[in-house]
Amino acid sequence: MNIKLVASDLDGTIIDRNNFIANENFKAIDKLNSKNIDFVVCTGKSYSVSKSICNDFKAKYGIFGNGAQIIDLQTGEELNRKILKPKQISYCIKLAKRNNLHIHFYTEDAIVTENLKYMDLRNYILKDINKTELKFFIVPDIEKYIAENNPDIFSFVISSVDSLEGLEKEINKHLTVSTSLISKKGIYKDNIINKEYEYLNIAPNNINKNQALSFLSNYLQIPQADMLAIGDNVNDLEMVKHSGIGIAVGDAYTELKNVAQYVTQKNVTDGAFAEAINKFIK
Repeated sequence: MNIKLVASDLDGTIIDRNNFIANENFKAIDKLNSKNIDFVVCTGKSYSVSKSICNDFKAKYGIFGNGAQIIDLQTGEELNRKILKPKQISYCIKLAKRNNLHIHFYTEDAIVTENLKYMDLRNYILKDINKTELKFFIVPDIEKYIAENNPDIFSFVISSVDSLEGLEKEINKHLTVSTSLISKKGIYKDNIINKEYEYLNIAPNNINKNQALSFLSNYLQIPQADMLAIGDNVNDLEMVKHSGIGIAVGDAYTELKNVAQYVTQKNVTDGAFAEAINKFIK
């Protein structure tokens, strides 16, 4: 198989839970670039959070917000953008507040929250470490902030120490959106803020990493059969399942391992990404 594009998740795939990147991973990315294989960062994070690491990796394209934004990193051109609708955001806010749940949302260059607590706190702590351009707005009333500023919202996040499975079902029953429910509990505990929780990411309809890769497939005229995709989490499932070679890192979620063609022997900390590249890219 002639792989022409490699798409990789960041957190849990190349970067471990303590924000460490194995040196072998940098070497593997250099190998891709030396062979003129397009390297695509494919993350749930926003571009402003990921810009520095994209530069370090010399990535050619970036899929951000799980596909809400696609950028040609060589030129800075935005190739695709999708945002949530005001009525969708309003429904999510009211539902979350009725259940006393934590909320924050992502714009192109900022996180807006009423207080730093879960993923927003994690990103705030990592802001200086990762040298991101992400801004933080801590506001007394998110609904009022939205009404006054009318921001483009790429994704809306609801977080809790309790299960959000029922909430996800309720949102999908009433809204036509894309949702991803991620657990940061047990072995997946968030070590950056030393806390266990779940978060529900709500994005525009038909937004996921696989849809974004399909867009790039058409844009670059590269069949998905000639793509290698690697990840660790459930939001990587569709792109791993539908790429020519789909890989899960050794410490990935079980759901992803079940659809992957190959599971690395190494975990993220030990250079699982490099193992995958060296196995399939000669």
